[in-house]
Amino acid sequence: MENTNSVTQEQKEYSPVRYAWGSFLAFFGISSKTHNASKKRAKLVGDIVTYIVLIFGAFLMAYPFWWMLAASFADSSTPAFSGQINAIVWWPIRSLPQEGQHFFYNYEWLFDRGMVGAAGASTGFPVGYTYWRAVLNNLIYSIVPVVVGVVTSASAAFAFSKINWKGRDVVFMFLLAAIMVPGPSIMTTQYAMYNSFNWLSNDNAWMTLTIPGMFGAIMTAFFIRQFLYGLPTSIIEAAKIDGAGYFRIFVSFILPLAMPAIVAQGLLSFMGCWNNYMGSLIFIRTSSLWINLPHAMAIMNTNNPQNQGPVMAAAVMCVLPVIILFAIFQKMIIGSLMLTGSKE
Repeated sequence: MENTNSVTQEQKEYSPVRYAWGSFLAFFGISSKTHNASKKRAKLVGDIVTYIVLIFGAFLMAYPFWWMLAASFADSSTPAFSGQINAIVWWPIRSLPQEGQHFFYNYEWLFDRGMVGAAGASTGFPVGYTYWRAVLNNLIYSIVPVVVGVVTSASAAFAFSKINWKGRDVVFMFLLAAIMVPGPSIMTTQYAMYNSFNWLSNDNAWMTLTIPGMFGAIMTAFFIRQFLYGLPTSIIEAAKIDGAGYFRIFVSFILPLAMPAIVAQGLLSFMGCWNNYMGSLIFIRTSSLWINLPHAMAIMNTNNPQNQGPVMAAAVMCVLPVIILFAIFQKMIIGSLMLTGSKE
């Protein structure tokens, strides 16, 4: 009764405005002289605010992909496609009554005519080029250097983690320092070097995006090296006692045991090679049949500014394989990255 009377007396000392303000603060878990805030209510309000912020952030990240997907089915004559894509698309809009304009018309147009190069045509593509040639080029640039390069990086990681040799740590730190050099800053030098090798010609252009990647990557070797630190050295010592050499140890023991890290790094390298627009733009001429899919999309966008629907369809087809691979192997990728810091 004393507490009730005292609170009532304090409440009388405040004006209605200040009393209402105290009620508002108490709702959000902030105590005042006239109101005691509840900790549960404060936690509830905090959780609500947190989820609102997270949902808004998720929307900012997911909506561009949804926009691209919706635009890939939309009719190019809709307000979203007026030379420049400058409108928000919430749902595919297609004028179905038009002759031949079915729901998958943009994808059909892309597969049949979107990237076809023909004599006398102003498509921007060389003669004989098609969408399927672009996909084939992407597969060559993504599979060959990734498979060979990841094995090369794994062998380097094995040498830097499980073999003791003079100057090992110094050499590794020197290679690790090369990560600090931005890739675009050395592209001019690479262009001059590839030109001296005659790799920039239309027939040899595939070498610029294939051969260098076969020698591995420093970041891939670094992550696999960290993973190998978690493997017991006793296995290698036992194999040495049995007479196995380093090559046999690497093939028979290291590769199977480090397969989670190798596969995860291979998938990450595949994503980078699949989306390598800058490399194709700089090293491969538009008159060559060896331009990759992202480069072909840019050419199609430049030569078809009024027909953006097929361009969005090409973007969806370019992103889709990467999303599928990441969805299938995401646990392996995350798991291997979590184990890179473990040691025996």
